[in-house]
Amino acid sequence: MTTDSDDKVAAYQEAYDTWQKHLAAMHEVLIDHKRVPPIQIKGILNREARSKHRYDAARLRLLGIEEDALFDDSDDEDL
Repeated sequence: MTTDSDDKVAAYQEAYDTWQKHLAAMHEVLIDHKRVPPIQIKGILNREARSKHRYDAARLRLLGIEEDALFDDSDDEDL
């Protein structure tokens, strides 16, 4: 039987691995100047952005932080 903590760790690891794969593909195009058809560039960028978002959400869940709390401006009234 897996615990909620085990599920969070597994989700985090999967999201991280996927993001790193998509980040490497993006770096091949942007940094290493790998030639790809222009139509594929948008897909590479979109996959990296979506996988980064999934990774960020999984990381916050693992840390016990609610994602909505990050965008709550009620504590920033003094700024």
